[in-house]
Amino acid sequence: MDLFRKRSINELLQHSQKGNHLKRDLGTWDLTLLGIGAIIGTGIFVLTGEGAVTAGPGLILSFVISAIACGLSALAYAEFAALVPISGSAYTYSYATLGEFIAWIIGWDLVLEYLLAASTVSVGWSGYFQNLLEGLLGWKLPVALTAAPGGETEGALFNLPAFLILMIITFLLSRGISASKRTNNVMVVIKVSVVLLFIFVGINYVKPEHWQPFLPFGASGVMNAAAMVFFAYIGFDAVAAAAEETRNPAKDLPRGLILSLGICTLLYIIVTGIMTGIVPFMDFKGVNHPVSLALQVAGQDWMAGVVDLGAILGMTTVMLVMLYGQTRIFFTMSRDGLLPRRFSSVHPKYQTPFGATWFLGTIGALIGGLVPLDKLAELVNIGTLAAFTLVSIGVLILRKTQPNLKRPFRTPFVPVVPLGAIAFCVFLMSRLKAITWAAFLIWLVIGLIIYFTYSRRNSTLNQD
Repeated sequence: MDLFRKRSINELLQHSQKGNHLKRDLGTWDLTLLGIGAIIGTGIFVLTGEGAVTAGPGLILSFVISAIACGLSALAYAEFAALVPISGSAYTYSYATLGEFIAWIIGWDLVLEYLLAASTVSVGWSGYFQNLLEGLLGWKLPVALTAAPGGETEGALFNLPAFLILMIITFLLSRGISASKRTNNVMVVIKVSVVLLFIFVGINYVKPEHWQPFLPFGASGVMNAAAMVFFAYIGFDAVAAAAEETRNPAKDLPRGLILSLGICTLLYIIVTGIMTGIVPFMDFKGVNHPVSLALQVAGQDWMAGVVDLGAILGMTTVMLVMLYGQTRIFFTMSRDGLLPRRFSSVHPKYQTPFGATWFLGTIGALIGGLVPLDKLAELVNIGTLAAFTLVSIGVLILRKTQPNLKRPFRTPFVPVVPLGAIAFCVFLMSRLKAITWAAFLIWLVIGLIIYFTYSRRNSTLNQD
């Protein structure tokens, strides 16, 4: 039964105050921008094209379905984040409600999700950056340094831009949350401005007849696209990973989670409607820059270049937030003894998990440089959906086992909201490919080996 030993909420809070802890420097506005920084990127600038081919104009409904799954989960996250304002996100919440073994599984799962998400986006960023570099300055990198080996680019050996951008982001994160926060906030404002500019320009070229038929592939197409474009929302839960660095977690975290998700959902719906109104949906097949394509079809080539720049900034903030969330979860697992202690050491000057940041950032950069995009993108969604499911289960368990616990924020309409989140997430997981499940299970087996040979014995809870 020691597999399911738990930390009490009070014990978790006291433990976080001992030894290594992080600087509290984030408010509601910072957390909202952190969430928008994580969400608006590859989803809106790349996946909307593939989603349109799968669902047609009904892709709007696909985004709504994915947003409902995220929104219900966000309410569960908000209750836990306000109750346990500690780094670690779903890992920490699972430790308090479902026990150490389940917490390890979800933590190991999140390590895979965040790291591969950052690497995946770095590859997409590299493509946009190379296009912009060639368009503005006429510069082309040597083919050997433009992509990973084994992909579609013949003669490629290493994706240098993908590697370098993740190393630059690692440097920023290692210097402290304040510097990273300012960088993220500026880039988020710019990329949201670019999205709004697309809306104001593109709406004048919409042809309503392109929305007919609205559901060319029926409900099945909408559901398949929903499982695909769920990637567009991945990362909003990284806001919860910032709990230990938030000034007023009880108020700021719920607001940051819900505001960032709501703003991004609204933008996704409007952009999708305009895109499919300008370009017949089947014309997006094989296109990895659908927003730019819509503007080119509308004859607004100047604006297409601006969108490319917005895409680069958008993906940069996604990588920053993903790697940020990854390092904080790794830090917390190390502090709990489930990973080597060196990963929870805090830099005396910058007050960041310095070693963990450089370790993970370097691995992510190497993966981005050496692994093709299609191999990376398959594993990310399933980890997030599993985390959302476990957090929602945790809310139900804690409401039953500790009903009188003081909760600064309460998930409304329990048990309806958590059960709805579980149902949506499990359904979306069922729509993912078999190869995704197989790779996910292999990663879990590796995690189980580490847990039973190292983590279980060295756990702080076991030492106590």
